[in-house]
Amino acid sequence: MIIAGFGFRSGVGLPSLRAAFALAEQGQPPVTHLATAQDKLAALLPLAEALGLPLMGVASDALAAVSTPTRSIASLNARHVGSVAEASALAAAGAGARLLSPRHISPDRMATCAIAASVNLQGTPT
Repeated sequence: MIIAGFGFRSGVGLPSLRAAFALAEQGQPPVTHLATAQDKLAALLPLAEALGLPLMGVASDALAAVSTPTRSIASLNARHVGSVAEASALAAAGAGARLLSPRHISPDRMATCAIAASVNLQGTPT
């Protein structure tokens, strides 16, 4: 699975989500799923529907358990994780997942997106 993980501010719109996604997906394998914090799923639903991709929610404790290369003060204060986008992508992709693209920020700074890949039993990205 190739997961696009999202973090975003309240009131985010579809254009912001699309912009962050477009930046993160450049040069990456095709995304198969979208993910975000469980309590923010409703805001990501329009993008999932527009792209025809399944949507995965990640529990707050699962987000906080993921170590991310990005360390956003806002994310640390709000969610106890360095990057909600990176943590969502990695947590949804499962154990051993690998970050393919660190978080990218929409031009209006309302949304972030990161891409992660799950691994198969042989340890290669799927």
